[in-house]
Amino acid sequence: MDESSFQAYEDEIQALEEEIRLLTEQYEDIQQEESTFFSNEEILESMKSFQDETEGHESLSDLKAQLESLERELSFLTAVTGFHFTSHSKKTVEKTKNGTVKKHRLSGKCYSLSFQLEFQLLEMPNSEKVSAVVSDLSIIMDSREDSNVSKFVSSVSVHK
Repeated sequence: MDESSFQAYEDEIQALEEEIRLLTEQYEDIQQEESTFFSNEEILESMKSFQDETEGHESLSDLKAQLESLERELSFLTAVTGFHFTSHSKKTVEKTKNGTVKKHRLSGKCYSLSFQLEFQLLEMPNSEKVSAVVSDLSIIMDSREDSNVSKFVSSVSVHK
């Protein structure tokens, strides 16, 4: 076997290893996405708990109307921007009397471009409102996409 045949096989092996890595990441994302959704029983239990908590505050019909309004707004924003979020997870990293730090991870698509956003959100209560500061913003995309987009994304990602 000559050197060029050997190199061709090596290149094919590397391409297959990269494809395996990407498919493994996609599978893990799908597994995580499925784990972030809740069963019907969990949703009903949460709704009942929420309803018990809100008695005397707002009527159930007001809450349903507010939910429908938010769903319409989300649908409109998705249509206008092309952003479609497929999963969201958050984890409390630190909780103090001055505020709470939560790590968020969003996955989604913008038209055909898949992406993930990871960031930390510091929420600080101020009398009747909450201030929030975003830090450690990281945007993750498929590296095979347009190089100009990749350059833009790497310039936007911030670690403070």
